[in-house]
Amino acid sequence: RSIPELELQAVIGFNHVPFGLKLHPDKKYLIYPLGSLVILKRTDDGKQEFLHGHSNNVSCVSLSKSGVYIASGQANVVAVKAPVIIWNYAARAIHGQLLLHKVKVEAVAFSPNDKHLVSLGGQDDGIVVWNVETKQAICKSSASTYGYCLTVEFFHTSDNIFASAGGTLRIWELDLTNRRIWPTDCRTGKLKRTVKCLEVSVCDQYMFCGTTSGDVMKINTRLKLLNNCGPARAKFSGGINVLKVLNSGDMIIGTGSGTLALCSKNNFQTVEIELENGVTSVAFSDEGGQLLVGTEGAQMYRVSFEDFKADLLCTGHRSTIHDIAIPAMSQVFATCSEEEIRLWRVNKPKELMRLSVPNVTCNTLCFMSDGHGIISWSDGKIRMFDPKNGKPLLIMNNAHNMGVTTIANSRDSKKIVSGGREGQVRVWELQPQSHHLLNTLAEHKEAVTCVKIKSDDSECVTASTDGTCIIWDLRFVSLQRVIANTLFRSVCYNLDEHQIITSGTDRKQITYWYVLDGSSIRELEGSQSGAINTMHITTDGNHFVTGEDKQLKVWDYTLGDVTHVGMPLGASITSTKICSSNNVLVCTTADGGIWQWK
Repeated sequence: RSIPELELQAVIGFNHVPFGLKLHPDKKYLIYPLGSLVILKRTDDGKQEFLHGHSNNVSCVSLSKSGVYIASGQANVVAVKAPVIIWNYAARAIHGQLLLHKVKVEAVAFSPNDKHLVSLGGQDDGIVVWNVETKQAICKSSASTYGYCLTVEFFHTSDNIFASAGGTLRIWELDLTNRRIWPTDCRTGKLKRTVKCLEVSVCDQYMFCGTTSGDVMKINTRLKLLNNCGPARAKFSGGINVLKVLNSGDMIIGTGSGTLALCSKNNFQTVEIELENGVTSVAFSDEGGQLLVGTEGAQMYRVSFEDFKADLLCTGHRSTIHDIAIPAMSQVFATCSEEEIRLWRVNKPKELMRLSVPNVTCNTLCFMSDGHGIISWSDGKIRMFDPKNGKPLLIMNNAHNMGVTTIANSRDSKKIVSGGREGQVRVWELQPQSHHLLNTLAEHKEAVTCVKIKSDDSECVTASTDGTCIIWDLRFVSLQRVIANTLFRSVCYNLDEHQIITSGTDRKQITYWYVLDGSSIRELEGSQSGAINTMHITTDGNHFVTGEDKQLKVWDYTLGDVTHVGMPLGASITSTKICSSNNVLVCTTADGGIWQWK
């Protein structure tokens, strides 16, 4: 049966895809990928639109010179073909889907008059030239004789000449009559480099190539011969990821170490600024000569040519988000990833605050019930921070000797229940400026994955990867135990708290249990593709949401039916929460994306 789709309202994040940030020629939209989506973000008010058609992570994006078409390729698992999708920008719809590449599409590029699209496959794959109008392949060829190809770029004055670069630097000519492409290797003498990016001058006389060694090769395109290479001594650290040639002949260079440099065409003298992470893409804006810069840290900057200073436009997580928490007031929410916690506004995707503990991964977090603290971390310590200014309020040393995996706070904000990787559950009493360990509950044999406390603070339930869920009286007695052939991931109380609902790695089971005797009431087939990683129930108890592999589902609690589904995302869903007013659903994914649904 047809199931309604959830409406995606906003997305926070930016995949560090090479050359992934584009500015449309109309200057009204930024175009960039996140997960399986291509996002169109308005430059004036930040409103987002979404192009959905990929089934896995988008690996490359290109924009035609006229702005009529957008092309995107994706990365797939081994033995699965990876499609290239051409989008009609005005209609926000798929113009054509091209399916010839294996596993991954490395790069795509349009010809200057939008006649042809060239796509580059991943390792052990080739180059394909497509007719944009007919959506048919013209020809295919092996991309490289040495190493594998990383990027392609059309010349500015011809629809039939393009260059490819990587281990081998080649210029290709398209023979439409014979449906062939003829390559010519560029001669670089004894100089051996791996090229990560290339830019063709406006008159097509020279080609500039940024290398992993941190220097720039200048190639004469008529002779296919190396003309110059520099800088000779002070090379760019981390290699050159992005290279853009200005009308003056000067170059904008972005490096893997986070340096953005304005480089002179004559002697390679530079004006430099340091960004937080490696540069992945640069787009030109018309607002007084400005650059838009994307980085590996999921950040976007605006850089002015006048003073060459960077202003941070937006931020995101660069790696897997482990947990999400929404306080009772529901105007903000928090996410944790790697060594940091970030606070976001619900109605506007903007970072409010960042908490960081260097070199310590943060696995879990929750808000105090009274909203006066954020509790988190996983290095064996439990830390509490003030959500208003980020100052540390309390540190519980040696909370769990193998690290904290989950945490929950009582309604009266006087107790914390924590679970550890060693399988212990510990109950803590919070006192003014201090804390006290009340008891250690050690019946689980493996890591504790989820803790939920009853609304009257008399009981709690814990789930573990040892296949058991245990209901505890907070006077430190085990009341009931449920056992299943699964690694439990999540557990929730229903509205009247007479039942609990569990999910785990057994993809077919969402199970309802009686709290009183631990007996199973109902089992639902929860997933077709993989484990159910996360689950949360609404405050009225009528619905619950599950995150299975890459898709979000909303269920009717009483009927056990799926009422809504979210579009498939490019990475596994790691956490999901519903705000107390039940009007916003937020989920996080393993690629660092934060997805806000209506």
